[in-house]
Amino acid sequence: MHVFGSSGVRGVAGEELTPRYVSRVAEAAGSVWRDEYDRVAVARDTRTTGRTYANAATSGLTGTGFDVDRLGVVPTPGLQAHCERKGIPGLMVTASHNPPAYNGVKLVGGDGVELARGTLDRVEAALNGDVAAQVPWDAVGEDRSIENARRRYREDVVGAVDRERIADADLTVVVDPGHGAGSLTSPDLFRELGCTVHTVNAQPDGHFPGRDPEPVAANLEDLRAYVESTDADLGIAHDGDADRAMFVDERGNHIEGDAAIAALAAAELDAGEGVVSAVNASQRLVDVVEAADATLSLTPIGSTHIVSRIRRLESEGTHVTLAGEGNGGILFPEYRIARDGAYTAARFCELLADAPASDVVEPYTDYYNVRRNLRVETEADREAMLDGIEAHAREAVADLDTTDGWRLDYGDGWVLARPSGTEPVVRVYAEARAPERAEELAGEMVAAAER
Repeated sequence: MHVFGSSGVRGVAGEELTPRYVSRVAEAAGSVWRDEYDRVAVARDTRTTGRTYANAATSGLTGTGFDVDRLGVVPTPGLQAHCERKGIPGLMVTASHNPPAYNGVKLVGGDGVELARGTLDRVEAALNGDVAAQVPWDAVGEDRSIENARRRYREDVVGAVDRERIADADLTVVVDPGHGAGSLTSPDLFRELGCTVHTVNAQPDGHFPGRDPEPVAANLEDLRAYVESTDADLGIAHDGDADRAMFVDERGNHIEGDAAIAALAAAELDAGEGVVSAVNASQRLVDVVEAADATLSLTPIGSTHIVSRIRRLESEGTHVTLAGEGNGGILFPEYRIARDGAYTAARFCELLADAPASDVVEPYTDYYNVRRNLRVETEADREAMLDGIEAHAREAVADLDTTDGWRLDYGDGWVLARPSGTEPVVRVYAEARAPERAEELAGEMVAAAER
């Protein structure tokens, strides 16, 4: 089993993930980076264990001879921007959307892009091989604080979007960073774009007192109420490291992530261009791609797989205009091959210059989505669940796709079941035009797993 899952390595802090282990991950990464680099950037989100784990990573890197740029609390795309600007790799201490008790590590290359699977395999080999890479006392690296990383990140985003178009729209937005790293960047960023900004859950706090880090509909009740009560044009919600963005329309209604990515794709795509998404891609996105005479390439779930596919397609001559998933993690490769919640939200604000948010996504609201998380207590439970799911999938009268888990396409709807790469759960997704059909498909898969 890979140490690095679909979006890095994560675990419950102090149990599955310890400071010593984070230090070893940093040492292993350093052993891979050593031939090309002598400096590494380290950043973190707001989790209570973040400072300790960032210290551990810094210790592991300086102890193996690297100098370290310490960025402090910054969104993951902010670290990636710094890495690209300076031409150095980076280590992000974050568990992204996971609950407060979790923490984790993401690794970024000197081009500001998450490490490819092949490079991660080399890091894992060094980690499992217990490579001793400590340097003598007079070769230990130094660390320095980078005070302007958040400001430079905001400047990058503001400079890369149509600020005049957004400002002329005279938008009022409510920003909900969920107490995460976006608390220190997104409110100011949208003010710099000319928006009137209100905030909720915008105090950096690793306990996440206002809501859990994952920006799903159930966690955004405060944002919906605030948008409705202030007559705002848009609500923007981030996860813990602000590489994702989810939206609430001007009526206070949650916008499905699949509808948002479909609307953004429809505004961007030209014939012959490419889109990359995961195997749980909505039919809404499929419809947009087909209407534009573009191509859709599906990958296993997780940003690592999506990034690798973008690079492969670009190397083969296919221009990838947009990529990502319906969870709010969207990439615009012309800007940067990275998920960026603030940039995604700014691009969505560009669309509001012509129509309110509800109208922007209205063409993509005719599907109903269901998501279920089945908690796994032991590895034996996990294997038993997956056996039941596979048996159900093999017997079903539907088109089966096993790119990542088991996806069944029935024509009037689809259902997907797969083990999470970041949490001890098996995820079940279903989509259909009729709510009762989506519930039925999800229920059948859940029943198969529970049996």
